[in-house]
Amino acid sequence: MSETDVVDITAEAETFTCNAYLVPGEVTTLVDAGAWDGVVDAVRSHVDGVDRVVMTHQHGDHVAQLDAVCDAFDPDVYAYADHARRTHAIADGDTVRVGDENCDVVYTPGHADDHVSFVSATSLYSGDVVVHDDGAFDYGSFGRTDMAGQSRERLIESIDDLLGRLPEGVEHMYAGHGDVFHGDVRGVVETSLERAEKREPKYPEE
Repeated sequence: MSETDVVDITAEAETFTCNAYLVPGEVTTLVDAGAWDGVVDAVRSHVDGVDRVVMTHQHGDHVAQLDAVCDAFDPDVYAYADHARRTHAIADGDTVRVGDENCDVVYTPGHADDHVSFVSATSLYSGDVVVHDDGAFDYGSFGRTDMAGQSRERLIESIDDLLGRLPEGVEHMYAGHGDVFHGDVRGVVETSLERAEKREPKYPEE
């Protein structure tokens, strides 16, 4: 997988959304659907169709356009938690084809009870559990845990689990928010764990 293959199709959005990644290849895949009403048109500007959607979790900014994507492309939908559009349930330890690579499913709750990350030999699709930069920190931040149903302690366990499942040589990190990162992904995840373990509020208003 080259870093130029994956497209953040919500990059031009002017409304709040997660990053939704189009991964072309043997199984053209959309990682999260986003909340931007231009998602379907953006996908069509790159490919004719989408074979599957894989969901990191079902917060509104990640799932709001799932109906529109399904109506447009009729993809298979892989998700941990139940959803009316889900066609395949996934669980920790499963393998899912994303583009041209097999990804291991790693259950990573804390930010959301149904959160999973997808890890291949070269790439990490981390959703909101770990991000590169998000306005709070650069080079290693983590999902917020100050809202109902969230847990910093569980998030810390999840990041630690993710580190243990991360192959050597992973060079690309596609997170739910902030910029895509190319380089030493393990270093970014280690930094996010160190920051989360301080147990300080992520944002001053928390």
